[in-house]
Amino acid sequence: MGMIKLSKIKPNEKNPRFVKDEKFEKLCKSIESFAEKMMPLRPIVIDENNIILGGNMRFKALKHLGYKEIPSDWIKQANDLTEEEKNEFIIKDNVGFGDWDWEVLANEWNSDELEEWGLDIPNFADGGDENDPFDDNGVEAKNQYGVIVMCDSEGVQESVFKDLTGMGFNCKIVIT
Repeated sequence: MGMIKLSKIKPNEKNPRFVKDEKFEKLCKSIESFAEKMMPLRPIVIDENNIILGGNMRFKALKHLGYKEIPSDWIKQANDLTEEEKNEFIIKDNVGFGDWDWEVLANEWNSDELEEWGLDIPNFADGGDENDPFDDNGVEAKNQYGVIVMCDSEGVQESVFKDLTGMGFNCKIVIT
């Protein structure tokens, strides 16, 4: 197995996704601890010009971690795609079609490991938390202000929850 210099691979200027701050650090930690197993199974996809079609964030993390070259099986070359097919691949590779089944995750997986592996686990309020700003037991309504956001899927709900909590808002997920 040969090696490929990262300097020969080009980030895609049209990549519509980004990762930053804490999530980027989680990605770096994930790759650092599991690259030899993960990268051959989930390689960076490049076109005939060595422009990344899939795996821009993994590429960015590898560079951040100080990699100068990587094993050739961490790269998959896609030479026979039209420009239209490349654009389609870029989007489809980044779309999360499924949603998380939080009940299965809670019962079958270790939450600390899930967080360590990069999954953001929402803080599902269980009621009775005296610091919960949405707990209206004994609190005068005039001291609270709230916004209800209706989402059409669990994935959108998760995204909105992450965005709002990331901005410092106290949020509670409610499923009706």
